[in-house]
Amino acid sequence: MSAPAPLFFKQPIRYLKWASINKPAYFYSIIIGLAGPAILVVVPPIRRYLGDERRARIPQTYPIPKGPRPRPSGFEDE
Repeated sequence: MSAPAPLFFKQPIRYLKWASINKPAYFYSIIIGLAGPAILVVVPPIRRYLGDERRARIPQTYPIPKGPRPRPSGFEDE
């Protein structure tokens, strides 16, 4: 029989080595999970450096014109 899997919290580096060989889905899941917080910190400054600006907000309402509204003419039913 093969040796039992190392425990992640006792030996994380050894577990990652074991998982990369025997359980690659676990290994890549852990790597992607650890990369998430780093991406939140690293990507926004890089985007600003490359010239990506914040987009204008989408209007939530239609602006109502001030003053009296003109009545449409020429559409009478006769």
